[in-house]
Amino acid sequence: MLFKLKAVDRQSKARCGELKINNLCIPTPVFMPVGTKGTVKTLTPRCLEETNTRIILCNAFHLCLRPGERVVKQMGGLHEFMGWDGAIITDSGGYQVFSLTGLTRVSDDGVEFQSPVDGVKIFLTPEKVIDIQNDLGADIIMCFDECVPYPCEHDRASTAVKRTLDWAERCLNANVNKKQILFGIIQGSVFSDLRIDCARKLVEMNFEGYSIGGLSVGEGSVLMNEVLDYTIDFLPSDRPRYLMGVGFPVDILNAIERGVDMFDCVVPTRNGRNGCAFTSTGKVKILNSQYKEDSSPLDKACSCYTCQNFTRAYLRHLFQANEILGLILISSHNIHYFQNLMQQARESILRNEFKEFKADFLSSLPRVPLS
Repeated sequence: MLFKLKAVDRQSKARCGELKINNLCIPTPVFMPVGTKGTVKTLTPRCLEETNTRIILCNAFHLCLRPGERVVKQMGGLHEFMGWDGAIITDSGGYQVFSLTGLTRVSDDGVEFQSPVDGVKIFLTPEKVIDIQNDLGADIIMCFDECVPYPCEHDRASTAVKRTLDWAERCLNANVNKKQILFGIIQGSVFSDLRIDCARKLVEMNFEGYSIGGLSVGEGSVLMNEVLDYTIDFLPSDRPRYLMGVGFPVDILNAIERGVDMFDCVVPTRNGRNGCAFTSTGKVKILNSQYKEDSSPLDKACSCYTCQNFTRAYLRHLFQANEILGLILISSHNIHYFQNLMQQARESILRNEFKEFKADFLSSLPRVPLS
């Protein structure tokens, strides 16, 4: 992988760059739709391409449970299996494993848990997680990490950081495919000493990219921004920075302002499946009665397929009739909205006008903000 930094905004830490991955060129900042189980819900790969999506995220934990990494490998890897020509990043599944309350046993060796699919006991080690991601064949893969809940005591978070660092070193020493890019994951809850210590030690290990995990778990935007402020200062400028699981527009722009390059979240598709569209004038909840006879598009400022071809009244009808097409159309619109937001952010950074762009965006928000 080659990460090329093209510009840094003069009034902030916002960066514009380019990721070159296996002959693919991905501009940053970049938003990555989530295809947890090998599909971005309701959307075909062609539909994703039409939203200007270049990279998506899949989850190694879910894919190893079903259909199994060996099946994916036999089918030629995730790209062939999914019919997706863009880039793929896989999360190691640490967050999901540690979310199985009462079903996990954690030791320094790894994590034992009961499969939520069939009840079989599974033992994951850092080495096993790398093997799984090797078989899945994503372009970018993650270290196995221990993600703690919020709130969390300092001692508990400290133990998780020590384990995360140990596992990161074991992941580095595992049999990583040379065509894959391995990111380290920074943990430490909301404690500055732990976050800084974790960041420093991961940088010493010289990963090709750095993920910031364990945020957007209930700590709120103010604390999250504080964590980003004191964490990013310890990361090298020539490596990509990935904020995991954060996806509301305001939070994304706040993170870009602090120097983050990559984002993933289920927000656009989950909201889309529930009839909630992101637009330039605020959220549209399509089932509201005010849209019953509304002949306007979701967003007059949007160039996506949905907005160019369908009215709010029709979209409302689809949701009232429980037609799958409604989920497809608003989900694809939402991803287009997020990708357009990223493009506008990149262009503003190149013009040294990111602060103005963000201020204009915030001033355009309705009383109920997009976060």
